[in-house]
Amino acid sequence: MPPASRPGAPIMSDTTIRTGSEDGTSERLRDREDEVATDAESVAESETEIESEHQCPECGGRLASDTEHGETVCSECGLVVEEDEIDHGPEWRAFDSAEKDQKSRVGAPTTNMMHDRGLSTNIGWQDKDAYGNSLSSNQRQKMQRLRTWNERFRTRDSKERNLKQALGEIDRMASALGLPDNVRETASVIYRRALDEDLLPGRSIEGVATAALYAAARQANTPRSLDEMAVVSRIDKMELTRTYRYVVRELSLEIQPANPESYVPRFVSDLDLSDGTERRARELIEAARDRGVLSGKSPVGIAAAAVYAAALLTNEKVTQNEVSDVANISEVTIRNRYKELLEAADAPA
Repeated sequence: MPPASRPGAPIMSDTTIRTGSEDGTSERLRDREDEVATDAESVAESETEIESEHQCPECGGRLASDTEHGETVCSECGLVVEEDEIDHGPEWRAFDSAEKDQKSRVGAPTTNMMHDRGLSTNIGWQDKDAYGNSLSSNQRQKMQRLRTWNERFRTRDSKERNLKQALGEIDRMASALGLPDNVRETASVIYRRALDEDLLPGRSIEGVATAALYAAARQANTPRSLDEMAVVSRIDKMELTRTYRYVVRELSLEIQPANPESYVPRFVSDLDLSDGTERRARELIEAARDRGVLSGKSPVGIAAAAVYAAALLTNEKVTQNEVSDVANISEVTIRNRYKELLEAADAPA
């Protein structure tokens, strides 16, 4: 039964009620469409204003900032759009890197080569004040105590002490091998990943650090042989090989096989040979690769033999013993490989 109407109230049919609700919905939809259109127009206007700010008012060319003169000029017609701009750079000038470092008021950038990423305070060992004057004996003793406590506070737990020791080992070995900073940074990141994924239990810190440095050198295309790594490391070659394979497998590192050409520049530089010899050595390696001679052979031996063979072809005096000392391989390997390279290149032995 429908509800009873009040006396005197207008009687509305179902058709009238539905029509009224539909009209209200239509009005709300039209209002929403108007709001969307207004928003789209405002966005278009703002984009137009941004484009006009980066365009020349005369020719419509691209605007460029001249920080030296504090001006904004058009790169097409040269019109100066703005001048006397605020210079956000330093108020001093430097003419070389040493003067720039001396006048700079900021610290060194963050780096992965330090266990605290270089954010902590480091007290120097010069025992001099800000003016370069030597400290008194009492002040030196005080500074020594401060250094001791500062070193203790820089490592909060065993993990940071582990990381500090490992990064110190990486820096020491990289310096002995002449590896650049990018290799040290990559090795530090690899060791941090190994530490975070709990790969160190059962293995020495020196072993994982050496494996990380060896992998980083391979990734940066500045490889060092296992024998060279074992010389500067505190572990033997067998442990290094085993740890390296474990780290690469667990961390899923993508490392390409070593390329013989990457060893050639270092061998040529250590032997003080010419650029022509280096170019000839690369040609011998490429010819041997085309003939399939390189498969299954050590890239270090191939590179050393190529350098020796190229020196013979360019009439430069170098002995097998000298090449053997530089490449850290035996003379027998050089004799066997260089004959194979000359045969692959159809060159006279």
